[in-house]
Amino acid sequence: MPRGYRDRADDSLLSLIGDLPELISSLVKAEINAAKAWVSRTAKDAGIGSVWFLVALFFLFWAVPVILVFAIAGLSSWWPVWLSALAVLGILILAVLLFALLGILKFRKVLARKNPAQAVGEDIRLVKEAGDDEL
Repeated sequence: MPRGYRDRADDSLLSLIGDLPELISSLVKAEINAAKAWVSRTAKDAGIGSVWFLVALFFLFWAVPVILVFAIAGLSSWWPVWLSALAVLGILILAVLLFALLGILKFRKVLARKNPAQAVGEDIRLVKEAGDDEL
């Protein structure tokens, strides 16, 4: 028989009911301890994962200029270097404008939505106005 367990088959109903609060409190404590352990492990793993993402972003940060130099060097085989750099700059500015426009359009869409607090406020206002009309 495992340690801490006993055969309860012959116990009376009243003794089983009497032991119920202790069993429930033990179960709740065990669940709380399990939740604490889960949160601790998850937070540790999330922190380590975040550090790896930061390392990846660091290398990506330094890879972007290399890609841009590569594009300028490639274009400079057909054009002068200054024109190649100007072309790459123009493409980058067009990309910035395009993504900024997409971001602005998305934020306009978000700002046009009513949030739940505004909806509740409007409902309260409508109920008050309906109550005032009956008087």
